[in-house]
Amino acid sequence: MKFSSAFFVTCLAPAASFSPPARAFIKRTSLGMALDLSGNDWKPEDDIPKMGSTDTPDYFPDDYDPDINFADGIMGSQSGSGNRSGPELPGMENLGEDAVVVGGIEFATDIPEGMVFKVSSIPDGKVEMTCGANGKGTEFLLEVKPVCMGYEDFYAAFAPGSHQSFSVTPSAGRMERRGGDPSLLNIICQPRGASGVLEGDLVINLPEDESSICYKVSCTAL
Repeated sequence: MKFSSAFFVTCLAPAASFSPPARAFIKRTSLGMALDLSGNDWKPEDDIPKMGSTDTPDYFPDDYDPDINFADGIMGSQSGSGNRSGPELPGMENLGEDAVVVGGIEFATDIPEGMVFKVSSIPDGKVEMTCGANGKGTEFLLEVKPVCMGYEDFYAAFAPGSHQSFSVTPSAGRMERRGGDPSLLNIICQPRGASGVLEGDLVINLPEDESSICYKVSCTAL
């Protein structure tokens, strides 16, 4: 009987040596959060230095103190004060006062020498006027709608063969791009005693677009 008990204890000893170690029991809730039920209550210490930002800008001098209020520059559509001033940036306090303007937009003022004003077979429009043959003449304000995709210099003149009583001002300028304001040309007719139906062809050259606009102009001088 003693031999049997000793044999039983000997058989159990190897089995216990191969048993897996105890593990912490972690339970998951219905929301997917894990609950540690192992009894480990360790938490990070509060006095451990936290990692801070090292990207400190150096765009302003060390003594720059604009004293900006949090409400400065906050303006809505109902604000009528119109005060949009704020602190000046270092080095830009005198911006614009001593500025030197270089270049800029230059407008054509004279017709280039040798430019040809060719009449198209079908005019783009017609202008009819009436005036006294011995009077001071008459004028007509012509609105020319822009036809190009960009701003274009234009040159206007009456083509050779037109009656000498016709003239146009301005003779040069810049036309708006398509959809913009029309160009205004003042057509003048001064018969100086000539009577009857006076005719002329107004040509507006657009050299950069390699195109032109033509108007058939007539004036009945009585």
